[in-house]
Amino acid sequence: MAAIIGRKVGMTQIFAEDGARIPLTVIEAGPCPVVQVKTEERDGYSAVQLGFGAAKPKHINKPEQGHLKKAGSPLMRHLHEFSTDEVGAAEIAEGEMVTVESFVPGSYVKVTGTSKGKGYAGTIKRHNFKSGPKSHGSHNVRGPGSIGAAAYPARVFKGIRMAGHMGARQVTQRGLQIVDRDVQRNLLLIKGAVPGAVGSIVWVRPD
Repeated sequence: MAAIIGRKVGMTQIFAEDGARIPLTVIEAGPCPVVQVKTEERDGYSAVQLGFGAAKPKHINKPEQGHLKKAGSPLMRHLHEFSTDEVGAAEIAEGEMVTVESFVPGSYVKVTGTSKGKGYAGTIKRHNFKSGPKSHGSHNVRGPGSIGAAAYPARVFKGIRMAGHMGARQVTQRGLQIVDRDVQRNLLLIKGAVPGAVGSIVWVRPD
């Protein structure tokens, strides 16, 4: 099984023979050309660079156009490197195409994407803090409470959970099972939910 770049299409569901509902995430994965195979001798580490998403020349800068042209690849909007263990670089070469055909239904994968941005959020929403008393004149209903001592050390330690920007960060969901694949339409059907909004880019790797 190989790694691949894809785009989250949305969610749907199927029903098992016993009537149980199985939620599915649909991912448009590939086809991804192999843009570059990196080796320990030449680059200092082993990796495989894949491309995804056709692009117009005006959307790709000149250095990247030259990089893709050297590999004999069409213009790709998204490039990402995977380790040789994830892609199986011993069996792959520049110019080849990675498709959903590399994935076997029933196998497990991990999916990495950018989570939905929630904007500025308080500690109750962001860190699941409990709220304070809501009666008897309480002035601390949704406040964070104490964030440190006053006299010593007279500062707030780094890493204290506080209000701030929530979401819009890289998240990896592990233990997701591939239910089916559609080779003709380049679709992967994965059991459960994956990080990111509809239309966002995700990376699917063996788990």
